[in-house]
Amino acid sequence: MNEVLLRSLTPSVLGILVRRGADFAAAEDAVQDALVEAVRVWPADRPRDPKGWLVTVAWRKFLDATRADTARRRREDLVEEEPAPGPAPAVDDTLRLYFLCAHPSLTPSSAVALTLRAVGGLTTRQIARAYLVPEATMAQRISRAKRTVSGVRLDQPGDVATVLRVLYLVFNEGYSGDVDLAAEAIRLTRQLAAAIDHPEVAGLLALMLLHHARRATRTAPDGGLVSLAEQDRERWDTASIAEGVTILQTALARDRLGEFQAQAAIAALHADAPTAGETDWVQIVEWYDELTRLTDSPVVRLNRAVAVGEADGPRAGLAALAALKDSLPRHTAVAAYLHERDGDLATAARLYAEAAQKAPNLPERDHLTRQAARLNARRPH
Repeated sequence: MNEVLLRSLTPSVLGILVRRGADFAAAEDAVQDALVEAVRVWPADRPRDPKGWLVTVAWRKFLDATRADTARRRREDLVEEEPAPGPAPAVDDTLRLYFLCAHPSLTPSSAVALTLRAVGGLTTRQIARAYLVPEATMAQRISRAKRTVSGVRLDQPGDVATVLRVLYLVFNEGYSGDVDLAAEAIRLTRQLAAAIDHPEVAGLLALMLLHHARRATRTAPDGGLVSLAEQDRERWDTASIAEGVTILQTALARDRLGEFQAQAAIAALHADAPTAGETDWVQIVEWYDELTRLTDSPVVRLNRAVAVGEADGPRAGLAALAALKDSLPRHTAVAAYLHERDGDLATAARLYAEAAQKAPNLPERDHLTRQAARLNARRPH
């Protein structure tokens, strides 16, 4: 069973059902039922037109659910409107669905969560991790969002800022998580940049390109994580870096700074340094100050503490870290790194081991465990 194929077809099938009059929640349920049917049937009898098959089955699932739901009798006139036979049209509805999910009836946070779940293909656990909230809290938020848009005609697209937030989170999950969505996020952001003249759209595209340029060097052959300082910069994608920097410079020239442009500026400074030791950390701290002013995000403040530790010394970094809650994800790992830089190997080793226990995924856990073992091996016994 080709799960990648099913995932790639889902947004288009969902879009077709919405255009035919299905409300979003019912359409999503119908598509999910069709995917389950495909998993059951396709291994023995895969259709020649997978997308057309999914559209037909999903539409029938939707009609069955409509007939059974007495609260939606007004939709009975759709029963006879079966999809026309033959291949389904090759239309990419993904970006349109992103805007439809950002419906004005939803709060921005609920719209983002719903889109990530319904269109982006992320699990509730992955979305909760991105938002730094418990999984149960995110599940309730998504359920409320579905109830809100249930029965609403999705003909009022939401704003660009919400769609950008979704694309950003999808890219981050694809870049650092266990679902490969980074390339898809870049593709959709390129589409958006071509359609809308907006400096933050350009900033997000630049940020994605600059981060994606070093993706091949982030992991070792054995799957272990490779820190930024240890990555082989000769293997970075210089074409993507050049494109990202050009897009960023054009956006910054418009003097309408936003958080994605600021993040891209930080990424560009890392990409511009020939070696880790030549990184302009002072300027990076300045950009983090701008980013903090724009977002007041605890994650930004955590990253700023690392930059301060590089620019002004580890004790300055630890002082900045002390102002943040130690329950913040990766707080312990940052503390371990700064203590190691300060020469306190015993404390650093202990904190690396603690951070490994809190790591959100196996590669990060293995990396932190190896860091603790490395320092323990250097300590006198």
